[in-house]
Amino acid sequence: MLTTRVLAARPDFRVTAVSCRDDHARWSRTEVREDYRVVLVRRGRFRRRVGGVPAEVDPTTAYVGVPGEEERFAHPAAGGDECTSISLTPALWRAVAGEDARPARPSVYVDARLDLAHRRLLASARTGDVEHAVTEELLGLLSATVAQAVDGAVPVGERPGRDEGPLVAAARQVIGEAHPASEGLLPLAELLGVSPYRLSRAFTRELGVSLTRYRNRVRVGRALDRLDAGEESLAALAADLGFSDQAHLTRTMRHYLGHTPTSLRRLLAPGPGEASRLSG
Repeated sequence: MLTTRVLAARPDFRVTAVSCRDDHARWSRTEVREDYRVVLVRRGRFRRRVGGVPAEVDPTTAYVGVPGEEERFAHPAAGGDECTSISLTPALWRAVAGEDARPARPSVYVDARLDLAHRRLLASARTGDVEHAVTEELLGLLSATVAQAVDGAVPVGERPGRDEGPLVAAARQVIGEAHPASEGLLPLAELLGVSPYRLSRAFTRELGVSLTRYRNRVRVGRALDRLDAGEESLAALAADLGFSDQAHLTRTMRHYLGHTPTSLRRLLAPGPGEASRLSG
């Protein structure tokens, strides 16, 4: 039995947990997909055949698929297998791999760093922050994967040695102004006319922090302003600041400040003497 569960999705990509519980050593019927995809195994192993060539896929070996390939699968391992399937639009594939890029090899060795990138992507999906945290972790994972699969991969707009200061300054301005495009890494990159990969790396190079952490720092500051001003509805606060829900707001505030919004509201409330002074 094959089961799937979407972990994170937006128009440009979809991250899905796939579980196969049946043991069937025979090859499946031919499947033809129309998307670019990267598949990494979390547990177990299975076989994939493309162009008549079989390959073993397990936690140490991922694969990259492209539109139009004829695939067949076999799941001979006892106990089934589990994997993470990442589906990409052609535009996002080009942004990471470059124009007209195709894999020189379908299999990718999953070293310890790529394994960690996979785990970080899954952890980011649990935060609910698809637009920034998941997208940024996804771009890092894709960069590491594509670098192995595509010879001479050069992401669109990525030119070594370019001064990234003006780009980061422009992005910070957009985020500071709460422009709608700042709600996601991909729309922000589109607004600035650069690849999301380049924008993500530029922040780390220039500021020493990721774009996600920078945006969260700005949002936390805005939340503190609102709490300091007496904001009572945490649900409204979360919605206004672009958090997925109140729980997401609470997790983020606790992570960055060590306090929940409720406790921060008490910390920011004036003491009896201060309240008396202000009222007088």
